[in-house]
Amino acid sequence: MSAEPPPPSPPPSSSSSSSSPPSPSSRSIAARLDDFTAAFNRSDLDAVIAAFADDAEYLPGDGRTHRGRAAIRAAFAPQFGGAFGAMRFDLLDRLIDEPARKATLRWICRHDLSGPHARRAAPLLRWLVRARHGGRVGWHGVDVFHFDAAGKITGKYTYANYTRPRLDVALGVPL
Repeated sequence: MSAEPPPPSPPPSSSSSSSSPPSPSSRSIAARLDDFTAAFNRSDLDAVIAAFADDAEYLPGDGRTHRGRAAIRAAFAPQFGGAFGAMRFDLLDRLIDEPARKATLRWICRHDLSGPHARRAAPLLRWLVRARHGGRVGWHGVDVFHFDAAGKITGKYTYANYTRPRLDVALGVPL
């Protein structure tokens, strides 16, 4: 048996090269979610808001709906301002449907209200979490994301078992 030679490679396109970065709309949802989570975890509110479409909606799971980037920014501002201490989202699972432009993330939201991380948190919250849980807690949640054709988030829907988050000291770690 003789092996057939591979088919010829297509000629390079003049409009793109393999060394140029992918266009924003060609980036995968997985890559966008990695960037989004990283922005959350480094407290980069501008990068988080830039991931949303202008007319996006955010439902945080407490019965409220925030529509548009300005309303979403206002909803996230306390988190990024340190109102709940240092925060970090650790991903546990993700399910991504690229053709449908939807994704689901299951995570733990970790809060550190000890030491300097708690300076901007409300004094009562700081005291309660420290007294009951030692300052470091976490809670479980799920986000469902919808994306438009350009790769912007059009919907972020958060689900958790809480009226107030169910804080668990076993989930608290130093941040």
